[in-house]
Amino acid sequence: MPSTELTDWIVGCMLMSLRVAPALSFAPPFALIRVPALPRALFGMGLAACLISGRPELIPTSLQSGAIAAAAARELILGGLFATALHLSFSGLYIIGRTIDIQAGFGLSLLIDPTTRGQTPLVGTLFVYTVGAIFFALDGHHDLLRILAASLDAVPLGAYAMTYSPAAAGALLGAAATAAFGIGGAVILVMFIADLAISLLSRTVPQMNVLVLGFQVKTILLLLTLPATFAVGGSLFVRFVAMMLEAIPRLA
Repeated sequence: MPSTELTDWIVGCMLMSLRVAPALSFAPPFALIRVPALPRALFGMGLAACLISGRPELIPTSLQSGAIAAAAARELILGGLFATALHLSFSGLYIIGRTIDIQAGFGLSLLIDPTTRGQTPLVGTLFVYTVGAIFFALDGHHDLLRILAASLDAVPLGAYAMTYSPAAAGALLGAAATAAFGIGGAVILVMFIADLAISLLSRTVPQMNVLVLGFQVKTILLLLTLPATFAVGGSLFVRFVAMMLEAIPRLA
């Protein structure tokens, strides 16, 4: 390979890595795995090299320093949009999980995610890891790679026109929240009925410690209804993964 072609290939790989690495390195479900950020970033760069090597005709040639910087900025924005689509989708699960936590009396309980070292809601973490497992079980990572490979045809390297619309992000967040509510809606309904029943009992028996009784009753109900939600909500989890993958091209 002549030196000029080698230089163009290296530049193409670096540009493609800016498109691929953000989603694979810093966005769920890939960020849920306890792997340091550096190996994930190197994996993204290696994958970018494989993708660009399979389409050598799409490698930009003879780019000047200013053009390389502009192309890198465009690719980084596009890669950030791919990662944002995944983050927005999973944020709906965290929101519904936090809602259930507050209703069940776990408002002060948070889990420390060892991967991100951030605080995450208890039930939301269960939902997120379940969707992540289903994502890989359904070969969602293969579909994401197909989307990234197809993006080379739709948007050549360094040619992203930055046509991002906030309305698309809002629509994705709304769809993710709606799908997440479908997953956890049954638990929320049970918690709401329990609150109504306890409030009626407090009117009948004013001496009763409503706070302590509410914690006990709703904790038991949560332990009973949450496994049932995972058991009967398989199709909803699958639909959530499909919705997430369908939304990625629309957001970008």
